[in-house]
Amino acid sequence: MTRTLAEVAAEAATCTRCRLAEGRTQVVFGVGNPDADLLFIGEAPGFHEDRQGEPFVGAAGQLLTRMLGGIGLRREDVYIANVLRCRPPGNRDPLPDEIEACTPWLIETISIVQPSVIVTLGNFATKFVLNTQRGITSMRGGVYGWHGRKVVPTFHPAAILHGGGEKSRQFLELQDDFALIRKTLDAARAPVDPVHAAPVDPVHAAPVDPVHAAPVAVVGAAPAAAEDDQLELF
Repeated sequence: MTRTLAEVAAEAATCTRCRLAEGRTQVVFGVGNPDADLLFIGEAPGFHEDRQGEPFVGAAGQLLTRMLGGIGLRREDVYIANVLRCRPPGNRDPLPDEIEACTPWLIETISIVQPSVIVTLGNFATKFVLNTQRGITSMRGGVYGWHGRKVVPTFHPAAILHGGGEKSRQFLELQDDFALIRKTLDAARAPVDPVHAAPVDPVHAAPVDPVHAAPVAVVGAAPAAAEDDQLELF
């Protein structure tokens, strides 16, 4: 039986699967609409997130909120999470065993929310989700088909703030990416033409295994290198 996000978050709150449990103030599970069509995935909680228990509440979070407002959305309209649920010491990069320990929480989050569109914020989340070594500069600006969903990579808001803010070229590209997010979301929400849509037999349709689902091709952007098979998790 599928659990609710609240039930999963309650279990995650006492997680001790990796060393990060020793130094955290609290688990930062996620925030927003549990039925959202749009899911944002960042890297890991920072100082303010660790203290408040909510992702993206510092300056980067304020920028994210503004960018959402610019495309007619509020934080409560979307769901926001990170690859890691606990803050790494000194905001260092996540270690492989920490990622492995935390991945099941992300898998279950996506399985419950069932978003149509996922936005990966920054290098780490993009490389992790799409399993590519290409950087965010080359990945952004495209829409990637991924296990029945669309993924739109863009810059992490913190990178914008540290790189010149609104005067930077990256900020203009961030605005372009959010316009693309809006367009992709609208397309995902568009009603299916019943005349041309392939019929589905709900009785005999094979269930989707979110862990071993085959990756799908990139749409609307230059494909990643052949060896960069997308992460087969969801």
